[in-house]
Amino acid sequence: MQTQNPCSDYIQTKGLIYFARMLDKIRLYAVGRLAEGYFVGVEDPTFFDARCTRFLGVNYDDLVKRTLEGGSDDEILEWCFARGRRPSEEEIGIWNAFLSKRGWRDEASADLEAAKKRSGLGDRDDIQTWIDLHDAEEGRTPGK
Repeated sequence: MQTQNPCSDYIQTKGLIYFARMLDKIRLYAVGRLAEGYFVGVEDPTFFDARCTRFLGVNYDDLVKRTLEGGSDDEILEWCFARGRRPSEEEIGIWNAFLSKRGWRDEASADLEAAKKRSGLGDRDDIQTWIDLHDAEEGRTPGK
């Protein structure tokens, strides 16, 4: 079966970045189409999936179950809001800023540089954040 990359972290669901990518990874993984090497789940609290489910106040395994039942990303995010918490516009803005800058001049910078080198992208100055790395690894222009 042919594998597929998930959508960009920048895709927004009700203003929230990354959520659509997390659901995309859940769906692709469930049918065996997620390319090898993707982090899925919450076993490491620094994984974006773990951060996102904590931000929304929902259990990751419950979210997987709900996602695989079907529905749009918007519907599943509303389900999260009903079972966890509904962040304010300001909180969503803070979340988006945090995630979109992760790896740039913070405690995740060294890990990002190591990951760039492992991917053969160590010489790419345009890759300054984890989201940039995801985009570059998946053939998209970082930051767009």
